[in-house]
Amino acid sequence: MTTQPLTGRDATASRPARRWLAHAGTLPFFAYTGVFLILPTLLVVVGAFRSREGAFTLNGLEQLLSPRTLTIFANSLVLSAVTAVVGAVLGALIAYALATAPSGSMGRRLFTAFCSVVAQFGGVMLAFAFIATFGINGLLTRLLQDWAGYTVNGQFLSTLPGVAVVYAYFQIPLMVIVFLPALDGLRVQWREATENLGGSTWTYWSRVAGPILAPSFLGSLLLLFANSFSAFATAAALISQQTLIVPMEIESALRNENDLGMDAYAQALALGMIVVVALVMWAYAALQKRAARWTA
Repeated sequence: MTTQPLTGRDATASRPARRWLAHAGTLPFFAYTGVFLILPTLLVVVGAFRSREGAFTLNGLEQLLSPRTLTIFANSLVLSAVTAVVGAVLGALIAYALATAPSGSMGRRLFTAFCSVVAQFGGVMLAFAFIATFGINGLLTRLLQDWAGYTVNGQFLSTLPGVAVVYAYFQIPLMVIVFLPALDGLRVQWREATENLGGSTWTYWSRVAGPILAPSFLGSLLLLFANSFSAFATAAALISQQTLIVPMEIESALRNENDLGMDAYAQALALGMIVVVALVMWAYAALQKRAARWTA
């Protein structure tokens, strides 16, 4: 028995069904995005202009624009920018060293796996590791004091520079992981062509490899910035008596028992973070789209 193709009215009627089936696989993704991304964002936007009683208020926005809050935002931006730049530069150098090794070598595979693990090592565990090593009674602190007579500032980890040092611990390996594929995308033929045309090593990096890697490098830099800007647990474990960055200020506002009207302020802080991260990730997506032509 042969199956006759659909013609006329039957074919026209089956098109919407086929179109619906073709997009049915995206429904779980959109459902997940709506519940865990879009809905919380909408709740934050509404909550920033709503009091605990449900009335419209600008109190949260006014506190967001206060000098103290702007200083906290500046601290977060500076901390994120510094750790992103340090992580991007050092991570790119390590990634280049890995890229020069054979792709299947044991050393490269082990170091890449190590970076993958360390890049996810954060929060209270990372803070405890640094406190146990460099804190007031840390192992290295005691050894330096007993053997070399050098006294380490035990309060260093509770300052913004100390937090930046701790953040660099996971920023550098994260840069290695995200930037290594871009370096692997460089073709040996491009360097050979540059040399055959009389170009030097500087010519190759400034006019060939540099422009090709620039979008990937800048995109990775933005990713590190967003990663540091949104980090909370590590800084909260290191700094217990101050609120130096925005995530800690949000926690302080939510747990404030003296002023019950701080809910709108906490939501306004979260809205400010969403705006900053959204701008960063938009720029990151644009750079990755431009870099995709060289990594395909």
